[in-house]
Amino acid sequence: MSRYIIGKKITIIFLLINVMLFSSCITARKTNYLQEPSVFIPRYEEKTGYEEYKLAPSDKLYIRMYSTENETNQHFNGNNQSMTSMMSGGSSDYTDLYTYTVKNDGTIKVPIVVEHIYVAGKNIRETKKTIEEALKPYILEKFVVDVKIIGRYFNVIGGGSTGKFPIIREKMNIFQALALAGDFDTYSDRSKIKILRETNGTTQIKVFDIRSKDIINSEFYYIQPNDVIYIQNVKEQFFSVSTFGTALSTIFSTFSFGLFFYNLFSPSTPASN
Repeated sequence: MSRYIIGKKITIIFLLINVMLFSSCITARKTNYLQEPSVFIPRYEEKTGYEEYKLAPSDKLYIRMYSTENETNQHFNGNNQSMTSMMSGGSSDYTDLYTYTVKNDGTIKVPIVVEHIYVAGKNIRETKKTIEEALKPYILEKFVVDVKIIGRYFNVIGGGSTGKFPIIREKMNIFQALALAGDFDTYSDRSKIKILRETNGTTQIKVFDIRSKDIINSEFYYIQPNDVIYIQNVKEQFFSVSTFGTALSTIFSTFSFGLFFYNLFSPSTPASN
């Protein structure tokens, strides 16, 4: 076999290796956030503001009533005044005693008020006002009602951050959620993030590219309770290259491996006399 043919085959092997390396290279474009929209980064034209969460069955509410009469306070809140202030996702030994779960019919039952109060589909401000209106016929003095949602969580699957995490503030965006969960690993596909979100009793699957700067204008920017964020790996993970040193190492090792097989299976040239 002539040296020309051998050299040509080696060149082809080398070119194939480089094509595979560059196609599977983990670049900054694949991992950086808040990038300007381009051919590779989508643009989100829809500008949506923050939409307050609407209550649904099984949601847990922390409700406190404060009036000028201690007897009224005790009748509504109970005698135990050591209840700590409950924030979203907080916990306490007394949580079950001082929270109200939204029933399947969308109502809650609070002390003093005879009727059940319908709260499903209402945000926190609307729920607070609804409860205050329901209490007015029973409380003569001035009072205020404090309402919070507790036990709010979002879930992450994949990306090296699998787990259940509390929503620690009322308006929690996707980047704050990632900071809490520990961000995604190098080989996570940030261009196809999926969110499973319950809306009006149905579960929807929404897909978005978290690398786009326009994400702040989209419906995906703010986390909702019970969101499930799913991250799949990039297709090139098996042969991915993330640093220059890794690239060089992969080139030389793969090239050497290719030459080994070439010499192993190529027909031997008979020795000349």
